[in-house]
Amino acid sequence: MMTTMATLLGAVPLALGHGTGSELRQPLGVTMIGGLVVSQALTLFTTPVVYLYLDRVSQWLGRHRPVAAKNSPVIAPGE
Repeated sequence: MMTTMATLLGAVPLALGHGTGSELRQPLGVTMIGGLVVSQALTLFTTPVVYLYLDRVSQWLGRHRPVAAKNSPVIAPGE
């Protein structure tokens, strides 16, 4: 978040600047700001969704693993 905000705020003068050559720099600034906003939003929304999905898959796999028989002999260490 901090790196994105620093880069985004650094691109604001490019997007809002005026003067000699600004017509070439403004599209770059707007593109940088738009790309950073979209990528940060996607990251903040998709990362938790991926973790929730992986948690559900691990729970599903835990329920569907074969369970050891209850009457199987248990051998204690040292026997």
